[in-house]
Amino acid sequence: MDIHALIYPYDTLLLDLDGVVYLGRNAVPGAPEALRRAAESGVRLAYVTNNASRTPGAIAQHLSALGAPATPDDVVTSAQAAARLVAERVEPGAAVLVVGGMGLRSALRAHGLRPVSTAMDAPVAVVQGIASDLSYGLLAEGTLAVRQGALFVAANADLTMPTGRGELPGNGAMTKVIAAATGVEPIVAGKPEPPLHRESILRTGSKRPLVIGDRLDTDIEGATNAGVDSLLVLTGVASPLDVLTAAPRHRPTYVADDLSALRLPYPQVRRGEGGWTCEGWTARWEEGRLRLDGGGKPLDGLRAAAAATWEAAGDGQAEEDAVKAVLDSSLSERAFL
Repeated sequence: MDIHALIYPYDTLLLDLDGVVYLGRNAVPGAPEALRRAAESGVRLAYVTNNASRTPGAIAQHLSALGAPATPDDVVTSAQAAARLVAERVEPGAAVLVVGGMGLRSALRAHGLRPVSTAMDAPVAVVQGIASDLSYGLLAEGTLAVRQGALFVAANADLTMPTGRGELPGNGAMTKVIAAATGVEPIVAGKPEPPLHRESILRTGSKRPLVIGDRLDTDIEGATNAGVDSLLVLTGVASPLDVLTAAPRHRPTYVADDLSALRLPYPQVRRGEGGWTCEGWTARWEEGRLRLDGGGKPLDGLRAAAAATWEAAGDGQAEEDAVKAVLDSSLSERAFL
């Protein structure tokens, strides 16, 4: 492995799926090839997803069909994190009402718990995850069980999920039905909360992980909460404007167009007298606005602009109006598509 490659310091890649490896059923262009090269270099791949609808076996089969190296043991889901969270709080063999799909049921059984579908089974917990066939009847059963005192756990709190057709309602949006009807907010197992990262470390044994994702409020915030490095790829939800206006907990260690960046040296972003520089670009703040000069690859300009903006914003975040002119002129967002 090239010692200058971005990937070199890390022993495990904790990869988000939707928006990073694939969009819907189709691979992100170049992603499977980049992951094969990473695996060949000796880095472990772990696919860490907030999607609780499918089993690790089904996800691994999908990844393999796309050309990415994957086995069921390489997949870590929010369903598994939710199941462990519940198992640590209830008696073995306890009934748990599943408002979701097979991914949750399989994960609960693996922890010795008994999935049920009705509040009449007196479940001690309700676990909710996204499922394409989620019905009003099942949401009603979950509501009844939570009202009767069952622990309420959400696999994740994602309000939306990216697909090939655009962003659709996610589990976070659906859990609001039960939360609104009961007044009880769920304990969240998925990103950015710690349980899913803990599950990933327990399953991989990683000492130096790199979290890779496309969302600032789940993947990157989750890495920040865990105190580990992160790579944001611009193949999913987050946009260049989102990067520039990111709050401290949403600021990634690295920003790249896609997973091909893993095998390349990461350009240095330096602080100089004239501002922050990166590969021919110089960014600085003047009179409360971002200024970017120079030329080259738009991504390098974004890296310099982000460093300057984050420094100026400190513990806060920049206003869109203060940075948008740069995107409208020097760094057209179309250049990143």
